[in-house]
Amino acid sequence: MSGDVDVVVVGAGQAGLSAGYSLARSPLSYVILDHAPRPGGAWQHRWPTLTLGRAHRVHDLPGMPLGAPDPSRPASEVVAEYFGRYEREFGLDVRRPVDVTSVEDLPDGRLLARTSAGDWTARALVNATGTWERPFWPYYPGRETFRGRQLHTAGYTGPAEFAGKRVVVVGGGASAVQALMEIADVAAATTWVTRRPPVWAEGEFTPERGRAAVAKVAERVRLGLPPGSVVGSTGLLLTPEVRAARESGVLARRPMFRRVVPDGVTWADGSHVRADAILWATGFRASLDHLAPLGLRGPGGGIVMDDTAVAADPRVHLLGYGPSASTIGANRAGRAAVKRIERLLLSGVSDGKVPGAAPAARG
Repeated sequence: MSGDVDVVVVGAGQAGLSAGYSLARSPLSYVILDHAPRPGGAWQHRWPTLTLGRAHRVHDLPGMPLGAPDPSRPASEVVAEYFGRYEREFGLDVRRPVDVTSVEDLPDGRLLARTSAGDWTARALVNATGTWERPFWPYYPGRETFRGRQLHTAGYTGPAEFAGKRVVVVGGGASAVQALMEIADVAAATTWVTRRPPVWAEGEFTPERGRAAVAKVAERVRLGLPPGSVVGSTGLLLTPEVRAARESGVLARRPMFRRVVPDGVTWADGSHVRADAILWATGFRASLDHLAPLGLRGPGGGIVMDDTAVAADPRVHLLGYGPSASTIGANRAGRAAVKRIERLLLSGVSDGKVPGAAPAARG
């Protein structure tokens, strides 16, 4: 499996499929390389007790709405089925499972994507790998001494494994809240710990709120700063279920502990909570290690962006980085990236890095 195309898309989650939809309607040749063995993007890895009705809204992909599936079904199943139908409906050229190990410059100005299933050359790259492959584990003193179980939400499979346990949940995002409310129903005790006080959002999550959150993160990446969280910028929505959990004390937040000890965690004031398990709901980082040969990162670790394009290399577009790192911005980002690439590759305007047209894909 190898070939020469105009555009290589890495990743077939919401952003990658959105880009594929636009590419399939353009004169550019393309291929989508996906790490996962089946459709579904990061959604396929969500724990089975996270139902569609309790998950963040799944935004419709361009050209085909999700419809009104049963909200009691696992979100992982519903979204995987939807993405699979989408790929088939629009005949998107998705190859899987394929691991992209590195992307490098070629002497002729093209890009070389080295993969587990052969090499691809391209005139432009849409990187839509998201964050799921890079769970973030913050270090706190004594973490290595803990005698209980530690896991990240990337490995969380549901509350049953915590029945009768004392559980500390670390993190202030939606995943922490969702997992904590489930675990509290079966655990002997739960403790919720966050670095900053949670921000609760009244009312519905409107498109205006979503756009405002995206704009905050977009400004950070435009300046070359490491992106913040889009979801973090929206606040935690006060659904009836969340309100009940707050009133019952399940969502009684404590500040971050000072250290982990063998039987739990301790705070600076000497207080101590015993624990059998610590769930680190501490988020993810962008999966960009395969792009290291291109030298895109600045001194502070961020990448200066011009909308979806890397400012220093307009051949490379990052979706799932910064403002498109959630379903709020993924569709718009996929469409915008393809429009920019069309102008770059078809207008003859370049920065000296864009070579001539590629032949049709061959696999």
